[in-house]
Amino acid sequence: MSKIVTIPFETTVYVRDACLCLHVQRAARAMARRFDEALRPVGLTNGQFSLLMSLNRPNPPGMSSVAALLAMDRTTLTAALKPLERRGLIEILVDPKDKRSRLLKLTPAGRAALSKAVPIWKREHMSVEALLPSQDPDRLRRDLQALS
Repeated sequence: MSKIVTIPFETTVYVRDACLCLHVQRAARAMARRFDEALRPVGLTNGQFSLLMSLNRPNPPGMSSVAALLAMDRTTLTAALKPLERRGLIEILVDPKDKRSRLLKLTPAGRAALSKAVPIWKREHMSVEALLPSQDPDRLRRDLQALS
C-alpha cells in the first residue's frame, strides 16, 4: 500500500498565486462571460462569434484549418457547428476535391449575424483593452500567442 503524502496548505496558496495555467483559465472564463453577455442581444455566444468569424474568408475553409485556428479538436468543432447549422448560419459542404472532407461556409444569415455582432464585439473589446493595467494589449497578445 502506498503512503499518502500530505501537501502543506502553503503549497496550495503558492500554486493558487503562481500558476499561470490557473490565471489564464480564470481570465478566459471571465472574458467568455463578458463577451457572452455582450453578444446575447444578437443570439450568439463568444465561442459562436469566434467560430463564425473564422469562416469569414473568401473561400470556405476545411474543418482542419478551422479546428487549428480555434485550437479545437475536430470532435469539439463538429459539436459546435451543429447549432449554427440548425439555425441556418452555416453550411457544411462536401469538398469537391476530396469527398471525405468537409468545407464550412457562412450563409447569408450567418453573415447578417456577424454584421450585427461585430460592432458589439468592437465596443466590448475596446472596453477590455482599456482595463489592462499595462495599457499594452499588443504585448498581452504576443505573450499569449507565445504560449499557444
